[in-house]
Amino acid sequence: MAAMKPRTGDGPLEVVKEGRGIVMRVPLEGGGRLVVELSADEAVSLGEELKKVVG
Repeated sequence: MAAMKPRTGDGPLEVVKEGRGIVMRVPLEGGGRLVVELSADEAVSLGEELKKVVG
């Protein structure tokens, strides 16, 4: 049986390059993380869309 880990200290937003993809880990309210793998083109598109709403 796998050990249960507490859902505290999920950490900050994190983006890393893994192999040919980019992995983004976003902490969620209530614990846990949303993990999304993107291509370089998708990451550029996401950045452009985010700039539209915050800048």
